[in-house]
Amino acid sequence: MIENIFNIDDKILNHATEAEKECADIFQEIDKIAEYNGQKVLKAFIDNRVSEACLKGTTGYGYGDLGRDTTDKVFAQAFGGEDAIVRHTFVNGTHALSTALFGVLRTGDTMLAMTGKPYDTLEEVIGIRGDAGKGSLRDFGVKYLQADLVDEMYPDYDKIAKLAKSAKVGYIQRSRGYSLRPSLCIDVIDKMIKTAREVNPDIIIMVDNCYGEFVEEKEPLAVGADLIIGSLIKNPGGAIASTGGYICGRADLVESCADRLTCVGMGKEVGCSLNQNREMLLGFFLAPQTVANALKTSVFACRFFEKLGYKTLPESSEKRTDIIASILLENEQNLTAFCQGIQKGSPVDAYVTPEAWDMPGYDSKVIMAAGAFTMGASIELSADAPIRPPYAAWLQGGITYPTGKIGVMIAAQEMYSRGLIEFK
Repeated sequence: MIENIFNIDDKILNHATEAEKECADIFQEIDKIAEYNGQKVLKAFIDNRVSEACLKGTTGYGYGDLGRDTTDKVFAQAFGGEDAIVRHTFVNGTHALSTALFGVLRTGDTMLAMTGKPYDTLEEVIGIRGDAGKGSLRDFGVKYLQADLVDEMYPDYDKIAKLAKSAKVGYIQRSRGYSLRPSLCIDVIDKMIKTAREVNPDIIIMVDNCYGEFVEEKEPLAVGADLIIGSLIKNPGGAIASTGGYICGRADLVESCADRLTCVGMGKEVGCSLNQNREMLLGFFLAPQTVANALKTSVFACRFFEKLGYKTLPESSEKRTDIIASILLENEQNLTAFCQGIQKGSPVDAYVTPEAWDMPGYDSKVIMAAGAFTMGASIELSADAPIRPPYAAWLQGGITYPTGKIGVMIAAQEMYSRGLIEFK
């Protein structure tokens, strides 16, 4: 018998045991995918001759940075691209996405958002929100089209086919972000790409791959995407990389993005790596298993709360294509207690009590629980939510399954201690 270190109530322990047993088949499939993706990554390390020298950093201009250039090759091979640019100087995923959009689009071009309105942080980049004249795509004469989702849930293939005819870039957001729509599995992305290419063979397909890396056996490049972009403090950093992002795909497009990140004519040839190569390579090596731990934590959490009568998106039995889950907790009291419980189960800042506040860029108060080793690292267990119906907590991360599981149980204990949930 394992000692009950956190003094979790027996009702919660028994409920968790039952939920975990019911997840066994799904866990087995997650492990199978993690093993396959782990082999892909290992082969990329071996094929590209990663050496101890690659773990060292450079200063100044960064000319001839072996570790930086090898890291690009490792990412490219593992993700199925011709080339990649992996840099600690990407400050977040939005920065990498913005760099890719400005790297590929020119005055007079049209960007088509194929999955409806993009995530909030890209709205000012595109120019569909905020003041004119700050340097958005729209300020530079890039036109914008949007194929809204059917019932705010599913891709509208007819509208994609209609609007893709005039678009240079077709933009796909793989993850649900902070909406309640389903995240897009690789098969759905495949169908969207084929739909656009039937009417416009030359359209450049760009996929925001955040939260989705290594969740399935294939990445979007395998079904025809031209570029995938993501953050290293999410899946591919494996909870080791302390900052950064990547752009991967067609070599000519990656080169254009590199020219935007640094300057035209220098591109990937400059940019010192300082002491970041080891973090990025080690994190990427660990990423498939780290993602598996986050997925197990998510599936367990969904099954645990489903058994209490709450709705989750996706359901615990559904196929996953990203690490995010929404638990619809029905009221503000439940939501607040859950997030405060997640904080109590965190390795960092567990003593802090998160409260809802007026966060810039949101039209509702937002509560955020995250006790992470890296600020904002979504691969680490965290939960956040706007205080509005349906009072859904967006749960993500969990770098080890045992600590992710106990974090969820501590959140349940917090709700139980306040008389907010009951067990049969």
